[in-house]
Amino acid sequence: MTKFRKPLFFTLCMMPVAFIGGCFAAVYAMQGMDENALETIIQQVGSKEIVILITTIQTVIYAVICGFFGYIIADKIGLIRPFQLAKKETLITLLAGAIGGITISADAFTFAKWIPELSKTYETSNTFDAPTWIASILYGGIIEEVMMRLFLMSLLALIGWKLFCRKEDTIPERVLVISNIIVGAVFAAGHLPSTAQMIGHLTPMLIFRSFLLNGTFGIVFGRLYRKYGIQYAMLAHMLAHIVSRTIWLIIL
Repeated sequence: MTKFRKPLFFTLCMMPVAFIGGCFAAVYAMQGMDENALETIIQQVGSKEIVILITTIQTVIYAVICGFFGYIIADKIGLIRPFQLAKKETLITLLAGAIGGITISADAFTFAKWIPELSKTYETSNTFDAPTWIASILYGGIIEEVMMRLFLMSLLALIGWKLFCRKEDTIPERVLVISNIIVGAVFAAGHLPSTAQMIGHLTPMLIFRSFLLNGTFGIVFGRLYRKYGIQYAMLAHMLAHIVSRTIWLIIL
Protein backbone atom coordinates (compact mmCIF):
# COMPACT_ATOMS: atom_id res chain seq x y z
CA MET A 1 0.00 0.00 0.00
CA THR A 2 2.91 2.32 0.70
CA LYS A 3 3.95 2.34 -2.97
CA PHE A 4 0.52 3.70 -3.92
CA ARG A 5 0.63 6.55 -1.41
CA LYS A 6 2.12 9.13 -3.76
CA PRO A 7 -0.07 8.21 -6.78
CA LEU A 8 -3.14 8.40 -4.53
CA PHE A 9 -2.10 11.76 -3.10
CA PHE A 10 -1.46 13.13 -6.60
CA THR A 11 -4.84 11.84 -7.76
CA LEU A 12 -6.63 13.41 -4.81
CA CYS A 13 -4.99 16.74 -5.62
CA MET A 14 -6.23 16.47 -9.21
CA MET A 15 -9.85 15.75 -8.29
CA PRO A 16 -10.95 19.29 -7.27
CA VAL A 17 -9.11 20.73 -10.29
CA ALA A 18 -10.89 18.24 -12.53
CA PHE A 19 -14.25 19.04 -10.93
CA ILE A 20 -13.94 22.80 -11.42
CA GLY A 21 -12.26 22.51 -14.82
CA GLY A 22 -14.80 19.96 -16.04
CA CYS A 23 -17.71 22.11 -14.93
CA PHE A 24 -16.49 25.19 -16.77
CA ALA A 25 -15.38 23.13 -19.76
CA ALA A 26 -18.97 21.90 -20.07
CA VAL A 27 -20.30 25.47 -19.99
CA TYR A 28 -17.73 26.52 -22.58
CA ALA A 29 -18.61 23.58 -24.84
CA MET A 30 -22.32 24.38 -24.66
CA GLN A 31 -21.66 28.00 -25.58
CA GLY A 32 -20.03 26.88 -28.82
CA MET A 33 -22.69 24.33 -29.76
CA ASP A 34 -25.38 24.73 -32.38
CA GLU A 35 -28.63 25.61 -30.63
CA ASN A 36 -30.56 22.74 -32.19
CA ALA A 37 -27.87 20.21 -31.25
CA LEU A 38 -27.74 21.57 -27.70
CA GLU A 39 -31.51 21.44 -27.39
CA THR A 40 -31.50 17.83 -28.55
CA ILE A 41 -28.95 16.87 -25.90
CA ILE A 42 -30.89 18.72 -23.19
CA GLN A 43 -34.09 16.92 -24.16
CA GLN A 44 -32.27 13.58 -23.89
CA VAL A 45 -30.85 14.16 -20.41
CA GLY A 46 -33.34 16.62 -18.91
CA SER A 47 -31.59 19.95 -18.38
CA LYS A 48 -28.43 22.01 -18.91
CA GLU A 49 -27.46 21.34 -15.32
CA ILE A 50 -27.48 17.58 -15.90
CA VAL A 51 -25.34 18.03 -19.05
CA ILE A 52 -22.83 19.98 -16.97
CA LEU A 53 -22.94 17.39 -14.18
CA ILE A 54 -22.36 14.47 -16.57
CA THR A 55 -19.44 16.24 -18.25
CA THR A 56 -17.93 17.14 -14.87
CA ILE A 57 -18.19 13.57 -13.60
CA GLN A 58 -16.58 12.27 -16.80
CA THR A 59 -13.71 14.73 -16.37
CA VAL A 60 -13.15 13.68 -12.76
CA ILE A 61 -13.14 10.00 -13.79
CA TYR A 62 -10.60 10.69 -16.55
CA ALA A 63 -8.42 12.64 -14.11
CA VAL A 64 -8.58 9.88 -11.48
CA ILE A 65 -7.73 7.06 -13.88
CA CYS A 66 -5.08 8.93 -15.85
CA GLY A 67 -3.63 10.60 -12.77
CA PHE A 68 -3.27 7.42 -10.73
CA PHE A 69 -2.02 5.06 -13.42
CA GLY A 70 -0.09 7.82 -15.21
CA TYR A 71 1.86 8.56 -12.04
CA ILE A 72 2.71 4.87 -11.55
CA ILE A 73 3.81 4.42 -15.17
CA ALA A 74 5.78 7.68 -15.22
CA ASP A 75 7.54 6.69 -12.02
CA LYS A 76 8.43 3.32 -13.54
CA ILE A 77 10.15 4.93 -16.54
CA GLY A 78 11.84 7.65 -14.51
CA LEU A 79 9.72 10.67 -15.44
CA ILE A 80 8.44 11.55 -11.97
CA ARG A 81 10.51 14.41 -10.60
CA PRO A 82 10.31 16.29 -7.28
CA PHE A 83 7.24 18.51 -7.44
CA GLN A 84 9.02 21.84 -7.25
CA LEU A 85 9.85 24.72 -9.56
CA ALA A 86 13.59 25.25 -9.97
CA LYS A 87 14.69 28.70 -11.12
CA LYS A 88 16.38 27.80 -14.42
CA GLU A 89 13.73 25.29 -15.48
CA THR A 90 10.95 27.69 -14.51
CA LEU A 91 12.41 30.51 -16.60
CA ILE A 92 12.68 28.19 -19.61
CA THR A 93 9.10 27.05 -19.04
CA LEU A 94 7.77 30.60 -18.72
CA LEU A 95 9.53 31.56 -21.92
CA ALA A 96 8.09 28.54 -23.74
CA GLY A 97 4.60 29.30 -22.43
CA ALA A 98 4.82 32.97 -23.38
CA ILE A 99 6.04 32.16 -26.90
CA GLY A 100 3.26 29.60 -27.18
CA GLY A 101 0.65 32.13 -26.12
CA ILE A 102 1.92 34.76 -28.55
CA THR A 103 1.99 32.25 -31.39
CA ILE A 104 -1.49 30.95 -30.63
CA SER A 105 -2.86 34.49 -30.42
CA ALA A 106 -1.54 35.09 -33.95
CA ASP A 107 -4.22 32.66 -35.12
CA ALA A 108 -6.68 35.56 -35.10
CA PHE A 109 -4.50 37.49 -37.55
CA THR A 110 -3.32 34.65 -39.79
CA PHE A 111 -5.57 31.62 -40.20
CA ALA A 112 -8.66 33.67 -39.35
CA LYS A 113 -7.84 35.90 -42.34
CA TRP A 114 -7.63 32.88 -44.64
CA ILE A 115 -10.63 31.00 -43.26
CA PRO A 116 -13.83 33.11 -43.31
CA GLU A 117 -15.74 30.82 -40.92
CA LEU A 118 -12.93 31.07 -38.38
CA SER A 119 -12.85 34.83 -38.72
CA LYS A 120 -16.54 34.99 -37.77
CA THR A 121 -15.88 33.15 -34.52
CA TYR A 122 -13.40 35.82 -33.49
CA GLU A 123 -15.77 38.61 -34.50
CA THR A 124 -18.61 37.22 -32.38
CA SER A 125 -16.62 35.85 -29.46
CA ASN A 126 -16.54 37.44 -26.02
CA THR A 127 -12.82 37.88 -25.33
CA PHE A 128 -13.41 38.01 -21.57
CA ASP A 129 -15.62 35.06 -20.83
CA ALA A 130 -15.02 33.51 -17.41
CA PRO A 131 -16.01 29.91 -18.27
CA THR A 132 -13.69 29.95 -21.30
CA TRP A 133 -10.74 31.31 -19.29
CA ILE A 134 -11.21 28.92 -16.38
CA ALA A 135 -11.76 25.91 -18.65
CA SER A 136 -8.65 26.81 -20.68
CA ILE A 137 -6.44 27.19 -17.63
CA LEU A 138 -7.67 24.33 -15.44
CA TYR A 139 -8.96 21.77 -17.93
CA GLY A 140 -6.57 22.63 -20.77
CA GLY A 141 -3.53 23.47 -18.71
CA ILE A 142 -3.73 20.78 -16.03
CA ILE A 143 -6.17 17.96 -16.84
CA GLU A 144 -5.11 17.68 -20.49
CA GLU A 145 -1.50 17.39 -19.37
CA VAL A 146 -2.42 14.62 -16.93
CA MET A 147 -4.26 12.72 -19.65
CA MET A 148 -1.98 13.37 -22.62
CA ARG A 149 1.51 13.63 -21.17
CA LEU A 150 1.54 11.97 -17.74
CA PHE A 151 -0.65 9.05 -18.80
CA LEU A 152 -0.67 8.56 -22.58
CA MET A 153 2.89 9.63 -23.37
CA SER A 154 4.25 7.63 -20.42
CA LEU A 155 2.21 4.58 -21.43
CA LEU A 156 3.39 4.70 -25.05
CA ALA A 157 6.98 5.16 -23.88
CA LEU A 158 6.72 2.15 -21.57
CA ILE A 159 5.21 0.00 -24.33
CA GLY A 160 7.85 1.12 -26.82
CA TRP A 161 10.62 0.39 -24.34
CA LYS A 162 9.39 -3.10 -23.50
CA LEU A 163 8.56 -4.05 -27.09
CA PHE A 164 11.57 -2.68 -28.97
CA CYS A 165 14.32 -1.91 -26.45
CA ARG A 166 13.81 -4.47 -23.71
CA LYS A 167 17.52 -5.25 -23.51
CA GLU A 168 18.29 -1.70 -22.36
CA ASP A 169 18.21 -1.15 -18.60
CA THR A 170 16.81 2.38 -18.82
CA ILE A 171 14.32 3.81 -21.26
CA PRO A 172 16.12 5.17 -24.35
CA GLU A 173 15.77 8.84 -25.21
CA ARG A 174 14.58 7.98 -28.73
CA VAL A 175 11.59 6.12 -27.30
CA LEU A 176 10.57 9.19 -25.30
CA VAL A 177 10.99 11.43 -28.34
CA ILE A 178 8.88 9.19 -30.58
CA SER A 179 6.20 8.85 -27.90
CA ASN A 180 6.13 12.63 -27.53
CA ILE A 181 5.66 13.14 -31.28
CA ILE A 182 2.86 10.57 -31.43
CA VAL A 183 1.05 12.13 -28.48
CA GLY A 184 1.53 15.58 -30.00
CA ALA A 185 -0.29 14.34 -33.12
CA VAL A 186 -3.03 12.76 -30.99
CA PHE A 187 -3.31 16.01 -29.02
CA ALA A 188 -3.80 17.95 -32.26
CA ALA A 189 -6.33 15.45 -33.61
CA GLY A 190 -8.23 15.68 -30.34
CA HIS A 191 -8.94 19.36 -31.03
CA LEU A 192 -10.56 18.65 -34.40
CA PRO A 193 -14.03 17.69 -33.07
CA SER A 194 -14.35 20.98 -31.17
CA THR A 195 -13.13 22.85 -34.25
CA ALA A 196 -15.73 21.09 -36.39
CA GLN A 197 -18.38 21.92 -33.81
CA MET A 198 -17.34 25.57 -33.73
CA ILE A 199 -17.01 26.04 -37.50
CA GLY A 200 -19.60 23.54 -38.65
CA HIS A 201 -17.22 21.46 -40.78
CA LEU A 202 -13.56 20.63 -41.29
CA THR A 203 -11.34 21.66 -44.19
CA PRO A 204 -7.74 20.75 -45.05
CA MET A 205 -6.66 24.21 -43.87
CA LEU A 206 -8.38 23.77 -40.49
CA ILE A 207 -6.77 20.35 -40.05
CA PHE A 208 -3.35 21.79 -40.97
CA ARG A 209 -3.95 24.64 -38.49
CA SER A 210 -4.71 22.21 -35.67
CA PHE A 211 -1.64 20.06 -36.28
CA LEU A 212 0.61 23.10 -36.70
CA LEU A 213 -0.51 24.94 -33.57
CA ASN A 214 -1.81 22.28 -31.17
CA GLY A 215 0.56 19.58 -32.40
CA THR A 216 3.69 21.71 -32.20
CA PHE A 217 3.01 23.02 -28.73
CA GLY A 218 1.87 19.60 -27.58
CA ILE A 219 5.36 18.39 -28.45
CA VAL A 220 6.87 21.37 -26.59
CA PHE A 221 4.84 20.53 -23.49
CA GLY A 222 5.91 16.90 -23.82
CA ARG A 223 9.56 17.89 -23.96
CA LEU A 224 9.17 19.97 -20.79
CA TYR A 225 7.53 16.97 -19.14
CA ARG A 226 10.25 14.49 -20.01
CA LYS A 227 13.09 16.91 -19.28
CA TYR A 228 11.87 18.62 -16.10
CA GLY A 229 8.60 17.12 -14.85
CA ILE A 230 4.85 17.26 -15.38
CA GLN A 231 4.48 20.47 -13.36
CA TYR A 232 6.51 22.36 -15.97
CA ALA A 233 4.32 21.07 -18.80
CA MET A 234 1.26 22.22 -16.85
CA LEU A 235 2.76 25.64 -16.18
CA ALA A 236 3.68 26.22 -19.83
CA HIS A 237 0.26 25.04 -21.03
CA MET A 238 -1.60 27.28 -18.59
CA LEU A 239 0.57 30.27 -19.43
CA ALA A 240 0.06 29.77 -23.16
CA HIS A 241 -3.69 30.05 -22.66
CA ILE A 242 -3.37 33.05 -20.35
CA VAL A 243 -1.06 34.96 -22.72
CA SER A 244 -3.08 34.22 -25.86
CA ARG A 245 -6.39 35.20 -24.29
CA THR A 246 -4.88 38.32 -22.73
CA ILE A 247 -3.63 39.42 -26.15
CA TRP A 248 -7.06 38.78 -27.67
CA LEU A 249 -8.66 40.73 -24.82
CA ILE A 250 -6.46 43.74 -25.54
CA ILE A 251 -6.53 43.70 -29.33
CA LEU A 252 -9.79 42.15 -30.51
